[in-house]
Amino acid sequence: MMGKIALAIHGGAGTILRSQMTEELEREYRSELEAALKAGWAVLEKGGPSLEAVEAAVISLEDFPLFNAGRGSVFTSEGKNEMDAALMDGRTLKAGAVAFVRNVRNPIRLAREVMERTGHVLLAGEGANQFAAEVHAEMAPDEYFFTEHRWLQLQDAIAKGRVQLDHFTAETPRRGAGEATAASGSTDIPNSAFRIPHSKGTVGAVACDKNGSLAAATSTGGMTNKKFGRIGDTPLIGAGTYADDLCAVSCTGHGEYFMLGVSAYDVSARMRYKGLSLEDAARETIERLSEIGGEGGLIAVDTHGNVTLPFNSEGMYRGHITGDDNLMVVEIYK
Repeated sequence: MMGKIALAIHGGAGTILRSQMTEELEREYRSELEAALKAGWAVLEKGGPSLEAVEAAVISLEDFPLFNAGRGSVFTSEGKNEMDAALMDGRTLKAGAVAFVRNVRNPIRLAREVMERTGHVLLAGEGANQFAAEVHAEMAPDEYFFTEHRWLQLQDAIAKGRVQLDHFTAETPRRGAGEATAASGSTDIPNSAFRIPHSKGTVGAVACDKNGSLAAATSTGGMTNKKFGRIGDTPLIGAGTYADDLCAVSCTGHGEYFMLGVSAYDVSARMRYKGLSLEDAARETIERLSEIGGEGGLIAVDTHGNVTLPFNSEGMYRGHITGDDNLMVVEIYK
């Protein structure tokens, strides 16, 4: 008999206000969240493993240019796209992660290659890029990763001399108003959108398959104008991504605080050592995040197919489906 399957996804957390969202943009976000849920759910419905489901969902999110992962990744201070990703199989406790990869179309696929083809967990920088070449990872030119709103975010950050979170609210001038452009000149933002405050966010997925096995996957482009080789929580197992025999967790928000709180693993620890339910453990983890000054959220699932999606920010792009009713739920605001 098939157990209760479940899938949850996120596309970033932060200052997401209905007053700053155009109807056209909201439709785009909701449509992509639904597409990612369908991609992962198709795997689970056929009896496939949770690891394949979260990978499929995250690939869909990486291909969507409005989220800060894969194609929509933010720019570093040098005007480059450097991406991080991780995934973990709760059944085997195996994990794979990459950091600072460039021109890799889907970093989450490369993270799985690390898990399956090496004896390591995390590869970074030139080594990760060399590994991508060795396993013939699908690559894409710089132009593929260029989106106009991300380029404008970088110019704004440079002008103000700061590093910006992926959920930073930025003013975006209309086309033809003297904005900065890149060689490709392309944009994936609707012409009707005057402000693009929601070009979020680290993406992630968690799933429970028919056997009660759990998996988590997370992918990000990091922080706009980042310098000095900064790495956030996404590729760090236990900080931004974690899965074991109790729960699977993917985090999004201000990565430094998720590292300090070891937030992804913290959910499992509260379940294991305090005997808490998934919902209570995740709630306490976000409460702890607030106590240490962090902002963001997480998605989590347990072996019974229960799902929870707590956050302490103004909003979080999120969605889930469970085997209870197969009803797809997509939400953005608090």
